[in-house]
Amino acid sequence: MSSRLPLVVILGATGTGKTKLSLELAKKFGGEIIGADSMQVYKGLDIITAKATREEQSAAPHHMIDILEPHELFTVTQYKNRALKIIEDLIDNQKLPVVVGGTNYYIESLLWKILIDDGSYVEVPGVLPNNEHELPSEELHEKLKALDPSMARRLHPNNKRKILRSLEILYKNGRRHSEILKEQQSAKDASRSGGGLRFGTSLVLWLQCNQDILHKRLDDRVDSMLEQGLLEELLNFHKLYNQERINSDDKELDYTKGIFQSIGFKEFHPYLMLNEEVRSTDEGKKRLREGIDQLKLVTRRFARKQNRWIANRFLSRTDRQVPPIYGLDTSDVSRWEENVSKIAFEIVESHISGGHCVHERLPSRSGNSFPNSDDTTHTCEVCDRIFIGDFQWAHHQKSTRHKKMVESKKRKEKQAINE
Repeated sequence: MSSRLPLVVILGATGTGKTKLSLELAKKFGGEIIGADSMQVYKGLDIITAKATREEQSAAPHHMIDILEPHELFTVTQYKNRALKIIEDLIDNQKLPVVVGGTNYYIESLLWKILIDDGSYVEVPGVLPNNEHELPSEELHEKLKALDPSMARRLHPNNKRKILRSLEILYKNGRRHSEILKEQQSAKDASRSGGGLRFGTSLVLWLQCNQDILHKRLDDRVDSMLEQGLLEELLNFHKLYNQERINSDDKELDYTKGIFQSIGFKEFHPYLMLNEEVRSTDEGKKRLREGIDQLKLVTRRFARKQNRWIANRFLSRTDRQVPPIYGLDTSDVSRWEENVSKIAFEIVESHISGGHCVHERLPSRSGNSFPNSDDTTHTCEVCDRIFIGDFQWAHHQKSTRHKKMVESKKRKEKQAINE
């Protein structure tokens, strides 16, 4: 194999077959798999986080899976530093690195040179004065607005993690986060959101699927998880790790940190809180059914969010260099080899050899890009919601929910006038 090894990144919504393709590529090219999933880095909850099975992991070397205890905090910088070392070692040893996962900021940290190397927020004793990490998100946002108004405009008032990160950068460096970003964005190959590509030979394979088919597939997958023992997994995890939190002085459980934020755990919280006797009653069965329905709902919603992120960050950006991205249709699993495996092999082979790729990369969607207004805050008075960036704002205005709220408001105003 030549020295022109690309960094292969497999993207796609949950349920599109990323694990399957990653195994095929690793076997075909003698590569190794690097996980990019913020929940799969934790031990436990193997079913709900859809980890590759033990059998699948034995078929090809896997990295960045099951490396943390459930209670440990892990920043994107920690992930990036560990994963990059693995990737660089693989390339040095002529082994194809295959990155697969659905955590957006993990993947971006590998593909692009992140401007400020502080990662996601993690509490550092002595950096934040007066125990500010304990304050409500809205109050922290007001503090940031007073200290760094430009940065505050870019962050949603409820995004406590990023607000704390900006405050920490300010206290640590004695300079505003926004000023540091502006200075670094003026560097060569940088953009408004990051530096240039870290690996010039990187490529992206986007697994796509018809939305109706994917929704059905995701619902079926939840049912399959239940058959595999999902409830037992959740109950055991709840007993081992969550019961202690419940018995602590905290009045409310925090589902925003570590593995506790994984989709599927908090959805079953009302059921898990019942004692064993009540779980078998009608009330228990009702809460279980609600948990299952909620899991299916949030999983479908998460899949749509993942696809919007890929389209926005890779195809709709005109302000930064992006790696070539190729679309692979996974809608018909009976034609997987023809529509997915064969094409993926040919794409990767062409990038390794440096030859011409017969498969066209996906075109950019520059007409939908909002590269120059990422720091614009919009407030929808009708829906009582805040949106950061023109892309999210435009998407909200076109949404069915927003239009219904507008119509409802008009009807109420008309009724008030008539009265």
